[in-house]
Amino acid sequence: MASDSSFSLGPLGQIALTITDRARSVAFYRDKLGMRLLFEAPPNLAFFDCGGIRLMLSPAEKPGEHFSSILYFRVNDIHEACEALGSRGVELEHSPALVAKMADHDLWMAFLRDPDRNVLGLMSEVPRA
Repeated sequence: MASDSSFSLGPLGQIALTITDRARSVAFYRDKLGMRLLFEAPPNLAFFDCGGIRLMLSPAEKPGEHFSSILYFRVNDIHEACEALGSRGVELEHSPALVAKMADHDLWMAFLRDPDRNVLGLMSEVPRA
């Protein structure tokens, strides 16, 4: 069967994270991270706006299963973002650190975990003067 070379995947539409407690996770993502809750759906789903991409929080399909990727959220000022999150009771797993000096900017990252121990990254691309 010949492949259609004109086909390619489109942009991301939704990301899913495995959670164990919807109410606890909704409170964390909405109240601590400041994300906009789009809707909740029975029995245990919650959907957030993640800059035009939906973030779906759902329990594992099979007991004991837990899959996750690291989500990296862009922030303008990583130090300010970490301070704001800290004031909301969010503990950082890794403080802001310079991870790469690029040709025209420096890449900074910091890490935290949600209530189900999913890793979330903060990233800031700081232009060089």
